[in-house]
Amino acid sequence: MSEQRFHRPFGGQAPHGQEPFGQGPGGYDPGYRDDRRSNLNRFLGGSPGAVLVRLVFLSLLVGAGMAMMGVTPGLLFAQAYETIHSLIALGFDTFHDAGRWFIAGAVVVVPLWFLSRVFARSR
Repeated sequence: MSEQRFHRPFGGQAPHGQEPFGQGPGGYDPGYRDDRRSNLNRFLGGSPGAVLVRLVFLSLLVGAGMAMMGVTPGLLFAQAYETIHSLIALGFDTFHDAGRWFIAGAVVVVPLWFLSRVFARSR
């Protein structure tokens, strides 16, 4: 049986001018890319310069629209604070109501449970 040093797992030939496992002559991989740069491009959604230009343009556009409507960043933060504050207050009111419902239900349920246990034991 002939021993092959390298073989392709699914058969086939290496691309023209390349040795097995994607390496060109002398061990150089012609398809090599700088992974840091491609990961950065993938994260940003394009090259950093192009993304910066897009963000500057969109920021100007949105800022102009907000200025036309009379909305300021301070007003936005104040409105967000008020919204969060009212949601928290609503949550505490809900717990307060649920606590009253629990106590009202327990006043009826616990004595009935206790009586059922007492009468079940006497059988």
